[in-house]
Amino acid sequence: MKYTVLSLFPQLLKPWAEEGLLGRAVKQGLISFALRDLRAYSTDRHRSVDDAPYGGGAGMIIQVDIAAKAIAEAKADTPEPAEVILLTPAGEPFTQQIAAELASKQHLVLLCGRYEGFDARLERYVSREISLGDYVLMGGEVAALALIEATARLLPGVLGDAESHAQDSFSTGLLDYPEYTRPPVFEGASVPEVLLSGHHAQIAAWRQEQALRRTLARRPDLLAHAPLSEAQRRLLAKLKD
Repeated sequence: MKYTVLSLFPQLLKPWAEEGLLGRAVKQGLISFALRDLRAYSTDRHRSVDDAPYGGGAGMIIQVDIAAKAIAEAKADTPEPAEVILLTPAGEPFTQQIAAELASKQHLVLLCGRYEGFDARLERYVSREISLGDYVLMGGEVAALALIEATARLLPGVLGDAESHAQDSFSTGLLDYPEYTRPPVFEGASVPEVLLSGHHAQIAAWRQEQALRRTLARRPDLLAHAPLSEAQRRLLAKLKD
């Protein structure tokens, strides 16, 4: 997987591309990064990339010709088609399901806006618009990092345990069950006895129930679309009583 990020501040993303699991995945050849400065595509000596909006108003707008040139160069980097994603509050909400879909691509080109965003004519050059949620950030870099981490961790070999993401929150349609480790007792709070029993079937049943309890209490909206088994549906009905 190749990630190309187009930003006015590509240096903000560099540490993430070099450290932790992402840095290790780069060294192993599992993913690669191209962090590009949109100012490199400016045509004037001041490296300007923005201008005042037609019709008046506050703020500045990133010019479509500069962004389109950056996209074209990024797409030419790989023989495989690139998914060009604009990070914008107007995009579709980012979910685990979208992360899984994007993880199947070979090349993601991520556009990070600043100021008042991009000229609207840029939309014809992107294949998808994605939002982290119903709020506004200073720029698209944080959203790009979230998308990169969410998709990269789904790629084979990036996580140490190939099965570790299968039980993550949202991957099963539910929130994850609570986890515990040493010490067995801390300030009067004990680890649930079932987890110390060594009885794998009982532990699995407990975890399934806890995932349903958590989701019902904290995110009941997820249950309407979660792919529940018949056994899970019966258990959920009991929990609701």
